[in-house]
This record gives sequence, structure tokens and C-alpha cells, in this order.
Amino acid sequence: MQHRETIRNVAIIAHVDHGKTTLVDAMLWQSGLFRENEAVPERIMDSIDLEREKGITIMAKNTAVTYKGVHINIVDTPGHADFGSEVERTLTLVDGVLLLVDAAEGPLPQTRFVLKKALEAGLPPIVVINKIDRSDARPAEVLDEVYDLFIDLDATEDQLDFPVLYTNARAGTATTDLKVEGQSLEPLFETIIGTVPAPRFDPAAGLQFRVTMLDWDDYVGRLVIGRIVNGRVRQAERIAVVHRDGAVEAAKVTVLYGYEGLKRIEIQEASAGDIVAIAGIESIDIGETIADLENPVAQPLISIDEPTVSMLFSSNVSPFAGKEGRFVTSPQLRERLMKEKKLNPGIRVEETDSPDTFRVSGRGELQLAILIEMMRREGYELEVGKPEIITHQDNGRTLEPMEHLVVDVPEEFIGAVTQKIGPRRGAMTKMVNHGTGRVRLEYRLPSRGLIGYRTEFLTDTRGTGLLNHLFDGWDEWQGDIAHRQNGALVADRTGKTTGYAIDNLQARGTMFVSPGEPVYEGQIVGENSRDNDLDVNITKEKKLTNMRASTADEGIKLTPPRAMNLEQCLEWIREDELLEVTPKSLRLRKRAMGGRRRF
Repeated sequence: MQHRETIRNVAIIAHVDHGKTTLVDAMLWQSGLFRENEAVPERIMDSIDLEREKGITIMAKNTAVTYKGVHINIVDTPGHADFGSEVERTLTLVDGVLLLVDAAEGPLPQTRFVLKKALEAGLPPIVVINKIDRSDARPAEVLDEVYDLFIDLDATEDQLDFPVLYTNARAGTATTDLKVEGQSLEPLFETIIGTVPAPRFDPAAGLQFRVTMLDWDDYVGRLVIGRIVNGRVRQAERIAVVHRDGAVEAAKVTVLYGYEGLKRIEIQEASAGDIVAIAGIESIDIGETIADLENPVAQPLISIDEPTVSMLFSSNVSPFAGKEGRFVTSPQLRERLMKEKKLNPGIRVEETDSPDTFRVSGRGELQLAILIEMMRREGYELEVGKPEIITHQDNGRTLEPMEHLVVDVPEEFIGAVTQKIGPRRGAMTKMVNHGTGRVRLEYRLPSRGLIGYRTEFLTDTRGTGLLNHLFDGWDEWQGDIAHRQNGALVADRTGKTTGYAIDNLQARGTMFVSPGEPVYEGQIVGENSRDNDLDVNITKEKKLTNMRASTADEGIKLTPPRAMNLEQCLEWIREDELLEVTPKSLRLRKRAMGGRRRF
């Protein structure tokens, strides 16, 4: 085997919001990639609008910098376990990982999840403790926690002998010693070159290129992104595509792209170790191999964890269908879901008995909520049902997915949290008090126990709590878990809501609509204060007579309606309810809209 010393491939792994995208920004700036006066947005790698808004990485993306003649390919991986399929694929592109940990929060569940995958792949780690400028930073204890985590994950002796750097990604500084203040990211670049091995390849082997990502370009069409394991590829060359079932198909490379900074640049030729994008191949899926036409040899397929949550997606059939979106019909919905299934192996789409309803399965409700939000922004109208967990049968036993839940809360909220997690079949496995006024609680509970809990948790901890969870295997069915206690207030006719009707209904529960909003029969307009559903006339107007009443000039006082986002709506609905999603609105409704059909 030979090495290519001029290349290093490294992935940055971290928990959500520990600063990896900010660190990549600083690395790009300090490599001299941008002009002094160039306008560059913050968190450059978060190129999807939704990523910028939520502050999380959803899609794995790669960039490249050159330092002292060495081409460093950097892959930014998602930190959330729901996007684990992205992580599993991107780790096949690299020869080492940069583990980023917050100097105050320490390693969290998603850090554990991604690191476990990296150690299993035998990748050498570099530990970077970030945000050392935080007032509550505790780098020494965090480093001990990182060692504990490595030992817990059965790291080898070589993997335990990792270099440690302390960084302030926002300021763009790194140091190997906390007593010495960092000046730039030079120590980080030097450590990457010294620790991450150069790509190895077999000079006698022909072309082998494993597909890890798919992209789309309006000019050249479908792009296949991956790393060349062996051999070389040139523009206009004829190659072979080896499919999952072993079938071999001939194709031609129309355009070959390499990476420089954030740009894809057209190149004539690439060889082993390079991360490239190839255009011109239409029929290929993630995990398949592009090989030498004369002697096609496939790479091992990428294995991906099973989905745990499913939802029913159907075309919008409410009375307001087609008023706000461009794509309304079931063939359009089917086409979009099948495209998602091709580009994202973490999502599964199955046909159902109904031609306009599809069962979509994913890693968690966040992954499905992100898919719904993206479709909504593209102009789709659809209806979705309550998220349901996927169970397995084993020798007559029903197995359900379990979660490892880590909750970080101020001491005064411990009671509120334990009181809520108990009925959700959560068993506490660990409790740690850091002595800073915050406590870390760890639980093992069924995945369905988390559906609908996040919003309650934020309310109970007044927004100060951190909640993170991770798939933790399968276990026997844990028993029933109570869902929403309250019933719904359901509009009994179509019309526009009035302040007069809302004023009279406020005593019945919490309203979801404001005066002047159009509603239809069967739409949920509020939450009942009792456990039963109640039909209400929310369009009722005040009778006007020519007699002046003594109360005529009294102004009505309306409580502002409860505004719920997409995730909160998905958590709120029951089995007999649907969420109608359009580009402009989120409406809750009953499956059967006519009152007599509901009761």
C-alpha cells in the first residue's frame, strides 16, 4: 500500500451547538481563502436556510483548505442523532476525526453517538475543547469526561493517546497549553497534518469510488460525491457502475469536480484519496461503487441504522386545499418523497392501501419535521398524522426502540422533570451534580415516551433546561403511556372567526386562532380544558338591534392565541387528528370533518 502525503481527509464531529461550523469558518479564513474585503456570511457551511434558522447542521458538507502545500478536506457532519445516516456515510470519506467538545457542557449524547461510529471505523481522533472563553468553562474536568467517554466506548490504546487542543473558535485561536494564549489556528493545522494519516491506496488496483452523497446541479444534473479509494478517474472517461445487487452498468464521466474552499472547481483528473463530485451518472444510489470498466470490483456497502419513527403523509384534502401551495396533488407528493428517498438513505418511503397516502419512516421526529418543513418551503401542501414508533416482533415478543436521555437542568427543576419522566416509563440510570447549580440526569426510556415531551420540558424548566437523546437499542414493550390529557375545541361550521365568539369561548380552554381567521368544519381551533372534544361555533356574530344595551360600549378582552410551531403541532395531535401543512399555515383538524361522523 502507498500513501499520498499531500492530502488529509478529516471529519469534524460534535454535539449540536458546540461550535464546529464556527471553527470551520475560522479555518477557511486563516487558510487565506477569502479576500480581506470579501463579504462572507457567518457559519458559511450552513448553506440551507433551515440550518441557519435552527442553528444545526442537517446535511453533511465538505470543504477544503490548503496549508503548507497539504490539501486538507474537511467534512462537516451533523451533530444530531436523527441525521445519523449522514454521519455513517461521511465517516467513510475520511482518515481521522476532530472531536469538538464544549468547555462547559462537556461530551453530550450526540458526541457519544458520532464518536462511537468513528472509533468503530478505527479512525484516529484529535480532541478539541472549544469555547474556553466561557465564564463557566471547566476544561480540565471536561477532558476527564472525554477520557471516561473513550474508555466507555472501548477505544483502543492508540485511540486513547489523542492530542488535545483548546480553542476559541469565534476568535480563531488554538493552543496546546491553557497557560499559553493562542494566537491563531496554526497549532490545529499542524496537529491535523501530524495525526491524521495520509490516504492509503493500492497502486496495482483499478478505479474504486464509493458514493456517499448525491447532489443536484441545474447545469449538469445529478452529482455523485465520494472519495476515490483506489486508481484514478478522468473527464470524459468511460467507467462501470456496480449496483447493490451486483449488476454492472457502463457510464461516462461528463464533468469532474474537485473542492477548493467552498467552491466546486472543474478538474481534468483525480486520483486515490481525493474527494470529488462526478456528473453524468443517472442510475446510481448511495453506497454503490464506480469502478474500472475492464475489471469492476465493488467496495463494501455502507450499513445504516434502522428507522425508529414513522408518519403517514397524504395529499391535502381539506376545504382550503390548493389556496396557498403550488404542489397539491398526490402524484406530486409521491415524486417528491421518492426523490428524498433516493438522496437520503436515512428516510424510507412505503406505499399504503390508499394511493394518496405514504408511510415515511426516519430516525426521529426531528428528522421527519425537517423534511416536512423543507417540503413546505418548496411549495407543497400535505397532511400528516401523529408520529408512531416502529416495533419489531421477536419470538412472539413485541420489541420497541429505547432512548438514552440526558437532561441538564438547574437544581430547582429536578422535581418537575422527574415527575414528568416517571409516567413516560423513564428509569433513571445516573445523576451528576457538577456543583455549578446545574444537575445532569440520565434516563433510559421508550422512544414514544419522548413524543410530545420537549415542549413540556421547556415550559417546566422555563427554557433553561437542555434535553438530548440517543437511540439505545430495542427492548420489550414497556406498557401504555398516557398522551395529551385535554380534548380539542372543534369548529362546527365554515366561516371567519369573530372576537365576540372567541370572547365567549375563552372560558372553555386555550384558543389557537385569532379573530378574522377563516376556519372550516372539523378544524381544531383550541384545546378544551376538559378531556373530551367539544364542537363550538367560533364564527358567531353579535346580534345587532336598534335598542342600545347597557353593555354596548364595553370592550372585549381577548387572551392572545397559543402559537405552535411544526414540532409542537406534531407533538400535540392524537391518532384521530391530522396536521394540515401549507407554505403559509399550519392547521390542526379532525380526520373526519363532519360532526356526526366524528361522534
